[in-house]
Amino acid sequence: MVFRIFAFWLCLAYYVDNMRRKKSGKSKTKTKSTTNNHSVGALSYQTILKLVEDGSIKTTELENIKPASLDLSLSDEIYKVEGIFPPKEKETVRDVLEKIRKQKYSLGKTLEKDQMYIVRLNETLNLPRDIYAFCNPKSTTGRLDTHVRLIADGMSRYDSVRAGFSGELWVSIVPRTFSIKLYRGLSVNQIRFFNADTRLTNTELAIAMEKHKFLWRKNGKPYNYDEIKVRDNDGSLILTLDLEHKNVGFESILSKTPIDLVKIKFYDSRAFFKPIKRQKNGYLYLKKGSFYILSTNEAVRIPPDFACEMLPMDERSGDFRSHYAGFIDPGWSYGKNGEGKGRTLTLEVRPFEDLIVRHGQPIAKVSLEQMCETPKKIYDDMSSNYVKQSGPKLAKQFK
Repeated sequence: MVFRIFAFWLCLAYYVDNMRRKKSGKSKTKTKSTTNNHSVGALSYQTILKLVEDGSIKTTELENIKPASLDLSLSDEIYKVEGIFPPKEKETVRDVLEKIRKQKYSLGKTLEKDQMYIVRLNETLNLPRDIYAFCNPKSTTGRLDTHVRLIADGMSRYDSVRAGFSGELWVSIVPRTFSIKLYRGLSVNQIRFFNADTRLTNTELAIAMEKHKFLWRKNGKPYNYDEIKVRDNDGSLILTLDLEHKNVGFESILSKTPIDLVKIKFYDSRAFFKPIKRQKNGYLYLKKGSFYILSTNEAVRIPPDFACEMLPMDERSGDFRSHYAGFIDPGWSYGKNGEGKGRTLTLEVRPFEDLIVRHGQPIAKVSLEQMCETPKKIYDDMSSNYVKQSGPKLAKQFK
């Protein structure tokens, strides 16, 4: 009876929310786009493939197309720079490079920690007028504390590509904790394409969560929407910190050895990270400026018709960054037939002040968006180092 009453009020709220949208001219119309899809939203594997085939995306490898994103690959054109600023409209990245101090570098040489490098990407774009894009670092990049940002011709904001964009793509790379080695063809970031904003509103999220069960407990039972007590009321889900896992997490330690990203399961993690433990009082002390690998308490499950992005936490939760790689593909821990019960998310945490954190404390948040169509392949179908992760998981370069 309680659930029926709750469902009634959700439906009523959904109706009122839609009426408000229509009156304000912001309703989500499901019109047919120039990509010949039947709906709008985040573009899937097969639509990205069409963009490659028709020349909208050039000089990429088909194997780099993922369920809802494209891995961008490094060229061998790289510069060591003191800093960078995004181009103005009608200004190219090459124009910017002419205005700053730069030094020609060689990809394959060690990229030193705390030094910025600018690398041209192999891919160029000539997008249809209704297709725009955003970028995220890849999971491995974030777990190695390497900061990357897309820089595109004529784009005054990082990690963004406007609708109808045409031009070159570059990436700024700053290794923070460890020096690294990269090579031509490797990928440090991924780009996602859209023809409309289909992020869920609070009402849509409440209804979708009852149906799709986005969050799960460790005992294999899903959360209901009304059980999520901490909310930002912006269509996001707040996730909390897990300090009860047998492996609480890891803190980075100084190392003079550079990490070669092509060497998988090669390095002894003890030379780069030390396991951390809670104090007897149950707290965990995080030092300002240090880098930590932690985990969410909630397990996240993403159906094939949705994609998910981690969002920055605001200062109300403390002054820290909880992630650097923030995209979660459709089908994450969904299973082949929906039997999946979620998988925890690894957190890349850097405090900007000394912090004391506890189990169950708000630590991250995610936003869900609808796919334009169901991808022909989903995350759990792929071969990935992170398919079976439980609790904090280091990058794939470590044994």
